[in-house]
This record gives sequence, structure tokens and C-alpha cells, in this order.
Amino acid sequence: MTTVTEAAPPQAVPLETARRKRRKLTAYWLLLPGIAWLVVFFAIPMVYQGSTSLQTGSLEQGFRLTWHFATYWDALVEYKWHFVRSFSYAAIATVLCLAIGYPLAYTIAFKANQRWRNVILILVIAPFFTSFLIRTLAWKTILSDGGPVVGLLNHLHLLALTDAVGLTSGHRVLATPLAVVCGLTYNFLPFMILPLYTSLERIDPRLHEAANDLYARPFTTFRTVTFPISLPGVVAGTLLTFIPASGDYINAQLLGSPSEQMVGNGIQKQFLNVLAYPTAAALSFILMALILGMVTVYMRKAGTEELV
Repeated sequence: MTTVTEAAPPQAVPLETARRKRRKLTAYWLLLPGIAWLVVFFAIPMVYQGSTSLQTGSLEQGFRLTWHFATYWDALVEYKWHFVRSFSYAAIATVLCLAIGYPLAYTIAFKANQRWRNVILILVIAPFFTSFLIRTLAWKTILSDGGPVVGLLNHLHLLALTDAVGLTSGHRVLATPLAVVCGLTYNFLPFMILPLYTSLERIDPRLHEAANDLYARPFTTFRTVTFPISLPGVVAGTLLTFIPASGDYINAQLLGSPSEQMVGNGIQKQFLNVLAYPTAAALSFILMALILGMVTVYMRKAGTEELV
């Protein structure tokens, strides 16, 4: 018996095509607010900043676009040590955040019950309920000469050691590199803990049970199962910590001295005090380019692009 397939009505084909076009247009309309936001608040300011960095002149006489690329080299030479300190402090703070945050995130994900898990997570994000400036000023009190940190270090006779390695000076913690690193570590620690917790929480507990069934030791289970699976969280946490810490200037301003100034302080000075807008814009672009280059290399070395 021959089966006869009924053909679709002639008007059905254009109707289906029109529906597909409407679905595609709907997707573009949904993207429009995000694209408009990026254009207005990212692309246009970037173009304006790029134009400013190539201008010459003064605030009194006005600035003119002269394509003066030498501003970039002059800014890099003048603030090279600011860049070195920025990336050094940010790298040390990132390592400390990882060393502190990973055990805490591991405990939240695998050891704490649901009740304590919620309590600890609230405590992790609680600092965000107060101003970044207020939190940093609190550390100025904690690290003061009469504060508990200096007292403890003096009691343990550790200030002489930190003075010897250059972390502190004059048996003081405030206005030293150690104070700046402590402030960066504290302020950006939640940015490390939350991605780590998210990545660890997604690990199937049966993987740990299988490792135990194969008589793997806890450290072997962590090294071969837990840590490799949590690498996306490590990558995300280090990026979310290192990038803003590199451009930070509040911690160096409040907890450091002129010897601990970072590139963010140089940009602030050029914009607000010296009023050298081209130099400030050039410093901003140099900082962005260096961070972008380091992040690209880091992502390739890490071997993962799955950020959680």
C-alpha cells in the first residue's frame, strides 16, 4: 500500500518563517539593553580616555589631540615602581586569600551542616554591608602602634624578623608593606571564598566515596580528585582578587606611606592633584593592558576557561 503524505498548506511555510524571524528578533531585542549599557558606560568612556591620553596642553590653556604617544613611555618610566608594587602586593594578597579561603570554602562545602553553612556564608559576605572605606579605616586602628597586632608581634618577638625582611620598619606595622597587604587580603577575601565554595559545592560526594573504597588516603583524594575539579573556582577566585587589588589605591593611601604607593595612587594624583589628565589616562591604559596580558597568560597556563 502506498502512503500518501499530505503537503502542508501553502500559507503554513511563510507563517513558520515569520515565527522564526520573530524569535531571532526577540533575542536581539533582549540583548539591546546590555549592549547599550556597554556602549554608553564602557566603549564611549574608553574612547574618550584613549583620546585624552594622546592630548597635550594644560587645564588653563586647554588640551588638544596631538597624538602624543610619548606620554605612555614617560608615564611608564615615572611610575615603574608603582606598577611593581601594585602587582607584587596584589600577587601576595591573592596567594594569602587562596591559602585562607580554600580551607574555609572546603569546610563550608563538605564539613558544615546546612545550618552552619548558611551562618558562615552570611559571615563571609557580611563585610559587604559596610563601606569599603570604613573597613579599611578599621584596619588602621587594628594595625596602629598600640593595637593588638603590634602587641602580639612584639610579644612573640617577630617584629625584628619582619623588619629584617622589609615587611615592616621601625617596629611598626602601620605605614608599611605588611599593612597594605593585610588590607588587600581582608578586603578581597570574600571574592576568593565565594567562587571556591561554588566550585567545591558542585563536586559529587560519590567521587570521594569511590576514592575511599579504593583505599586512597585523604591527601591523595584531595590531590587527585577534589583540587583538580575545583580548579575553575581557583582560577575565578584568583582573577576576582588579583585584578581589583592591582588597581586599588585606598589601602595604600590609608594603611601605607608614600613609599608604598601603588599605581592607583599615581592615577588619583595625576587626575585630582596635578591635573595632568593625559598622564593619568595613559597610566590607566598601561595598567589595563598589563593586567589583560597577565590574565591571558594565566588563563592559558591554567588550562581552563570555565569560570564559575
